[in-house]
Amino acid sequence: MIWIILLSGMVQGAFAQNLEIKGTVRDARDKKILEFAHVVLQTMDSSFVAGTTTDVKGHFLLNKIKKGSYILTVSMLGFQTASVSLENISGDIFLGEIYLNDDAVSLEGVTVSASAQTSHADKKIVFPSDRQVKASGNGMELLQQMMLPRVQVDLLNDEIQMVGNGVVQVRINGVKVEQDEIKALNPSDIIRIEYHDNPGLRYGNADIVLDYIVRRPDTGGSFGLDMAQGINAMWGEHDVRGKINHKHSEWGASYRIGPRDFYGMKRNNEEEFHLADGTTLNRVEIGEPSHARLFMHNLSVNYSYQKPDKYLFNATFRYRNNHQPHWDYRGVLMNKADPEDKVDMVDLSGSAYQAPALDLYYQRDLRHSQTLVFNVVGTYNQTKSTRIYQESRQEQLLTDVGNRVDGDKYSVIGEAIYEKKLTSGNRLSGGLRHNQSFSDNHYTNGHSYKTRMEQMESSVYAEFKGKVRKLDYALGVTVNRSSYSQRGADADYVRYTVNPRLTLFYALPGESSLRLKSTMGNVTPSLGELSAVDQAIDSLQIQRGNPNLRSYMSYYTELNYEFREGPFYVNALGAYEYQPDAIMDEKYLEGNKIIQTWDNQRNWQRVVASVHLRIGPIRDILQLSVDGGVNHYRSNGNAYAHRYTNGWCDANLSVTWKHWSLLYMVMTNWNWFKGETMTGGENIQGIQLGYRQKDWMIGLRVFNPFTDNYKQETENWNRYASFRRSNSIKESVRLFIATISYNFSFGRKFSAGPKRVNNADNDSGVMRTGK
Repeated sequence: MIWIILLSGMVQGAFAQNLEIKGTVRDARDKKILEFAHVVLQTMDSSFVAGTTTDVKGHFLLNKIKKGSYILTVSMLGFQTASVSLENISGDIFLGEIYLNDDAVSLEGVTVSASAQTSHADKKIVFPSDRQVKASGNGMELLQQMMLPRVQVDLLNDEIQMVGNGVVQVRINGVKVEQDEIKALNPSDIIRIEYHDNPGLRYGNADIVLDYIVRRPDTGGSFGLDMAQGINAMWGEHDVRGKINHKHSEWGASYRIGPRDFYGMKRNNEEEFHLADGTTLNRVEIGEPSHARLFMHNLSVNYSYQKPDKYLFNATFRYRNNHQPHWDYRGVLMNKADPEDKVDMVDLSGSAYQAPALDLYYQRDLRHSQTLVFNVVGTYNQTKSTRIYQESRQEQLLTDVGNRVDGDKYSVIGEAIYEKKLTSGNRLSGGLRHNQSFSDNHYTNGHSYKTRMEQMESSVYAEFKGKVRKLDYALGVTVNRSSYSQRGADADYVRYTVNPRLTLFYALPGESSLRLKSTMGNVTPSLGELSAVDQAIDSLQIQRGNPNLRSYMSYYTELNYEFREGPFYVNALGAYEYQPDAIMDEKYLEGNKIIQTWDNQRNWQRVVASVHLRIGPIRDILQLSVDGGVNHYRSNGNAYAHRYTNGWCDANLSVTWKHWSLLYMVMTNWNWFKGETMTGGENIQGIQLGYRQKDWMIGLRVFNPFTDNYKQETENWNRYASFRRSNSIKESVRLFIATISYNFSFGRKFSAGPKRVNNADNDSGVMRTGK
């Protein structure tokens, strides 16, 4: 009897510590289920306990809840917040159906003391905490504070990156935007980030999609300013934006300028040549401080007209302009076998790039949970570049190389998508996509070459997402046709491929999950690689395009494990990629010259293992994340075989106290190896101190405060012409930057309809040369 009583007490105690609260959320107007409604459980004094979002059936579940008294709030954009008082609960609670009423004024949000996250087969829905919002001056800084796996925020180069050389797409309320528009966001307007770490087929070639769900003014508008200016060097990032809303219409505009002007850029290079006559030359380039100047301008003007549950029309005009008048290297070339054998070297490059684009989008919501989407994007890319390379001794010119490229590229991308929500949370989607581009390039380097190239890629795809008990799955297939032609070539190239895709997602006990993803994709050569043009690099080397390149397949498999318990979060990943007939670089001898080109090689393989660990927040003050991993590459060419392994580690530490915030970040080199070339990543350290007062935030950053040798390294392992090169900019060491952010808004709030397609053409279509 004693043992029975003790056992009963233990069981009751165990259950008392693991209560469940569940229910279903519906629209009070039409009784439809509401997906991704935000459910937050708080104590009576508003301290955060747990949070989640509703699934595709409108269900939510909060587990591991202790007995006590709570307030449960359910909120969603466009609806009034519902609150349920739960007093003295001591057992599992089923709340039944909770109805949300429409609200012309969107919810102002529930203060969340710890970022809540729910994981799905294709994405994670992450809600920023109040601490993270207060520590951020814009949307990019908020992403840094949230410390998502495989996402890097490089504040020195002002860009969002994916660990491992992947493609990152960013959106605001489903609308595809540029990264500078993410910087323009007011952190307090950001409700959540939908982090698609396994994007569906309709996202094209994106490896990660970050969709910021934000509040929008109904009547009135907003204005914002974000400025960051170097104190001891000419480095700047300045953004200004504004938005006006009236009824169903919204007008918006943003402008960004990024000046750079450095005089401490340097390149050191060691090359080893094995020439056809048996001569071996080991040449060392000793760099001298040189000039680099760059101006970046981005303009975006947008108009949208939306009627909820009916249709959305969106028109965006974008203009990108990068003007780089100086990217210069100067130094001395020394014969390593005879140090007295030296020549002076200059390598001067300049470029100008502009790309206006018009993006037209229409979305129609039909009955029975059906949606049609149409998107057309037209882009014009104009590129002008020059390069002068000279070697001289005692003012006597020994080598004189001059290259000039004038390129014009016109492209049209069209897409149509159909989506249907089925019963039991299943989904069906399909679409058509066509990309057509024309490129006219004029190369001048002592000779004059004109190329006219046309490239087309068409695809049709279908994807089905379903669920069997605890297993979510997604099956998809894309049928692709790619073709390209070049004036003067013997024949056009056409290829058809069938690319299947599979995702399996299984929810494990507790807050953990396992996901398997396997994809096949078609990779086409760039127009620059296809150009049948020779361009001199220096006195010994020539770069040559290859019009005979063929597209190839890429096979990718990934296993991902996720675990979350209290303040601890772990995301581990293992992946394998195989590319037969991959397009990779090669070099060969032709007389007394070494030809650099590309060809379809035997195969390329990559094995990746990585882990992301996040701890916090601790006492709502401290949060830490550490990422690390190992990359192994196998590059098998037609005449070479290389193996390369690289380890890397990143870390972020965030501390907040009242109005103050402190962030420390470190990024070590993630190196990429393909063909015969190793491209090194950046090794960056940064410290940021900020102070917030209402709508203003001021701060001070310092980059690389503890190092004197910031540099990027590149290596080539070719048997005829190998090199080991490092590039550095003196001004990037102990670079101090002052920052200021201001955000002002007025008027009521509502949620604009989400745009579901994003298309863009950022390929200039020209072949570039240089070291």
